[in-house]
Amino acid sequence: MQTRSQPLRRRLSVAVIGPDGAGKTTICRRIPEALALPVRHVYMGINPDASNHMLFTTRLLNRLKRLRGAAPEPPGPLDPERETRPPKNPLRRVARALKRSLTLADCLADEWYRQALVWYYQWRGNVVLLDRHFLFDFYTSDAERGEGRRPLSRRIHGYCLTRFYPRPDLVVFLDAPGEVLYARKGEWTPERLEQRRREFRRLEGLVDHFVVIDATLPEDDVLARVCEQIDASSRLIEAYDLHRQRER
Repeated sequence: MQTRSQPLRRRLSVAVIGPDGAGKTTICRRIPEALALPVRHVYMGINPDASNHMLFTTRLLNRLKRLRGAAPEPPGPLDPERETRPPKNPLRRVARALKRSLTLADCLADEWYRQALVWYYQWRGNVVLLDRHFLFDFYTSDAERGEGRRPLSRRIHGYCLTRFYPRPDLVVFLDAPGEVLYARKGEWTPERLEQRRREFRRLEGLVDHFVVIDATLPEDDVLARVCEQIDASSRLIEAYDLHRQRER
């Protein structure tokens, strides 16, 4: 295991994912103290209150929404059943399309801004912890072909995420039943949380390294298992990089 005083080497990115209530943020905040590696944390969700990095345009848009009395942004994608129907008035349809286009442009810019930070922190020799990940949060709603017709903005967003957006080196899925998740935070419904749980499990094939950890275990045990996976993956990457350096 390397210490902070050793030479800089490329480090891995680790996405901690799971439905709301799985303990992602809690575990991510404790990892830097538990792991004997340099660690940086980047929130990769859309909740402005939880974001530690965000484009100024995104912050501005969120402030304008709050001034207008809009409801706070959910941490992840909306429930498909709560999607609103397009207005019948042609002018309102045009206004809605323009609004979605501006929102999409800002969304893509903000996602790539945070990815640039991930690359920078990795280049500086840090393990980068990703609290949530845009690809896993929005794959089912924006990239998969489901029932009904998705808005064009969501289809473009899904296409960009699946075709161009970099994927983390390691994905840690904190798994727990919907009833447990609902009891912890009281958000959504147990049925919706169970649905999200199944959706996350189906995305295992999106990355080479996908680990499932039982989030119903005591917090210290979950933390220890996550750190073990990060340490093992970090050793593999370091060994691979050293092998490539010797071949040059």
